[in-house]
Amino acid sequence: MEVVVAVCEESTFGNQKSTAGWRPLHVRLLPLLCFLVAVSLLCLPIRAQEQPPAWQPEVRKYAEAQDWDSALKIIDRELARASQDMDVRAWRARVLTWSGRVAEAEKEYLEILRFTRNDPDNWMGLASVYTREGRLEDALRSLDRAVEIDPKRADLRAARARALRAMGERNEARAEFQNALNLDPTSLEARAGMISLRGEPKHELRFGQDNDLFNFASANQDGWVSLVSQWTPHWATSLAGSFYDRSGIRAGKFAGAITGRLKDWGALTVGGASGHDNGVIPKSEAFFDLDHGWKITERKLLRGFEFVYGQHWYWYQASRILTLNGTTIVYLPGETTLSLGATGVRSTFSGTAAEWRPSGFTKLGFPLANWDQKRLSGNIFFAAGTEDFAEIDQIGRFASQTYGGGLRFQLSARQDVTGFASYQKRTGDKTDTSFGLSYGIHF
Repeated sequence: MEVVVAVCEESTFGNQKSTAGWRPLHVRLLPLLCFLVAVSLLCLPIRAQEQPPAWQPEVRKYAEAQDWDSALKIIDRELARASQDMDVRAWRARVLTWSGRVAEAEKEYLEILRFTRNDPDNWMGLASVYTREGRLEDALRSLDRAVEIDPKRADLRAARARALRAMGERNEARAEFQNALNLDPTSLEARAGMISLRGEPKHELRFGQDNDLFNFASANQDGWVSLVSQWTPHWATSLAGSFYDRSGIRAGKFAGAITGRLKDWGALTVGGASGHDNGVIPKSEAFFDLDHGWKITERKLLRGFEFVYGQHWYWYQASRILTLNGTTIVYLPGETTLSLGATGVRSTFSGTAAEWRPSGFTKLGFPLANWDQKRLSGNIFFAAGTEDFAEIDQIGRFASQTYGGGLRFQLSARQDVTGFASYQKRTGDKTDTSFGLSYGIHF
């Protein structure tokens, strides 16, 4: 027997009741149940989007700790379960990029884009790889594609602006940062980009002091001030004034130079100096330097190298000195540099024949710490050779070995402090301990 539960919709017409509105309860509740089921089904994908897969927080944790191997192990485990999951592969490409394995990251992104060409995040990821490799034009093309797919994303616009800025297209970069701000007025990245384009400093004003402590003579003290101006990408000038106290004898000089630079030819610097010598410094000087660099790639151990050749003439009261200098600078990963240099000195004194003396040095520069705009870097160096010219009563032959190092602390984009110290051991049990400090303002 079927029991039907019914409800009654009553209507009163006069004294009579109508029973036409009587319907089964399950029929009345059916639309409400359907509505509740539909809402529940709609909420399921939303909740799934809100909760990322359980492995992603683990990957983020290891990435923040820079434990790249552990992060990749988790990702590779997920790929073993679903090798065609493009989200997992995108995470693998990101971690490879962060860890510096840019060649593998590039290969991964290109493979992903074979299957999903309409995801702007993957194009932006590929652009970051190209940027690390120094392939700025390829990076810009990838970002062009990302912006084409989603022109309303402020982060894509800001990334494209950064690429334009790195390529020297300042006006276009400024317009793109502004587009990012129009899309998202709260974008700190776009605001920082606009600030960075207000104008790079063209001038560096630097004050410094150097000291030499000898075990065989009175101390020397030098003070100096210099102004270096980069007027255009192709032309720069430098001016400097130096003041000397050599065993109680005071002297001073003024130096100036001009530098011309061409993209394919490098830079040529020509200059000279003159001043009040008092017999303890050169009466006049002249010099030139040739500088050329070659960039290789960001993907290898050798990122690039630079070669500098220079000649410098010194005219003392009773001697003439010519130095020939050659320096090779090797650029390594992580902003590390290795410099190797050699110098040949030709000395001519009154009543003596000209002689050549060699010397050489090596210097390693490296970053130490980075806090936003604040940066600390250091260097260590070693030099060895023979000399037969020096200052005041030091003229004569001697061999020496010099050990030293320095620090540079960038307080902000417009201020820095540098310092150095060295110890030189000469023949005859003579020593020279040197140290100095300088402060630079960029404007």
